[in-house]
Amino acid sequence: MIETPYLLFLGDAPDPLAAKVAQGIRDWRPDSALGQLRLPGCGADLGLPDMSLAEARAAGARTLVIGVANRGGVISTAWKDVLIAALEMGYDLASGLHNLLRDEGDLVAAAQTHGGTLHDVRVPTVGYPIANGRKRSGKRVLAVGTDCSVGKMYTALALDAAMRERGMKSTFRATGQTGILITGHGVPLDAVIADFMAGSVEYLTPDNDPDHWDIIEGQGSLFHVSYSGVTLALIHGGQPDALILSHEPTRTHMRGLPDYTLPSLKALRDTALPLARVANPACQVVGVSVNTKALGEDEALRCLAEIEKRMGLPAIDPFRQGAGRLAEALAAL
Repeated sequence: MIETPYLLFLGDAPDPLAAKVAQGIRDWRPDSALGQLRLPGCGADLGLPDMSLAEARAAGARTLVIGVANRGGVISTAWKDVLIAALEMGYDLASGLHNLLRDEGDLVAAAQTHGGTLHDVRVPTVGYPIANGRKRSGKRVLAVGTDCSVGKMYTALALDAAMRERGMKSTFRATGQTGILITGHGVPLDAVIADFMAGSVEYLTPDNDPDHWDIIEGQGSLFHVSYSGVTLALIHGGQPDALILSHEPTRTHMRGLPDYTLPSLKALRDTALPLARVANPACQVVGVSVNTKALGEDEALRCLAEIEKRMGLPAIDPFRQGAGRLAEALAAL
């Protein structure tokens, strides 16, 4: 188990989205988020106390969590002094990067010398099967996005909370490093060998009660040329009964791809739904989740109303408003 509370390491993250792992922990496990540690030039701020390693350790922090999700998932050399110093002071380290802590000789040596533990959460721990496409009992819902990092995980967590409040049976199924750090379990999908990706989602969402909903954490985007494969594995392996479209309305281009514009919500619907119906012909699109964090309250409400009218679907910001309307849409299926 990863010991709490955490000191969240933001490093030199250039913007808030680059620190989305730390932000997710801050928003969904606030009791575990003691403070943040930022290097000079960091462009992210969680609104937590800025703390040194010594200050956080004295306040009870047990684990330094690398809260950055950079392109390629690499451990920056600029972070090494802090990471080694943390181990020397008795911290454990936790990371969801592709570049594993256990593969860095200097970190391994420091952990062995000082008794620290290195937690790599983006490592598959199960021998997943190849997907077989067999229909499973129970129900499943998946958020698919116009881009990466538009709020698919927040949608799933908020929906799980709303369904539980209504007495509905639901389980959040984490498929990425942030979700795993929040819940303590899941499948690190983008670290699974390609042939087994869809099978790992089948494994994650097994047979269940007929009225139970698995809320599958979405990843990537069908329209993102870097990460579309992980999205399709979720769609086919998850066999969703319902899709939720996720969107960030202020984006001018795909995350990390300045030459690619975002698709419209209609294009997302008309692409994702036929693919979902390959595995589950009964799949339906039930709503739109809009990340309005960059908009003021009035502007956000106008945006949501316009999308709802245009798409003919409930359009909500689940973090700003709660996901009650999405839960009601699922209950009606």
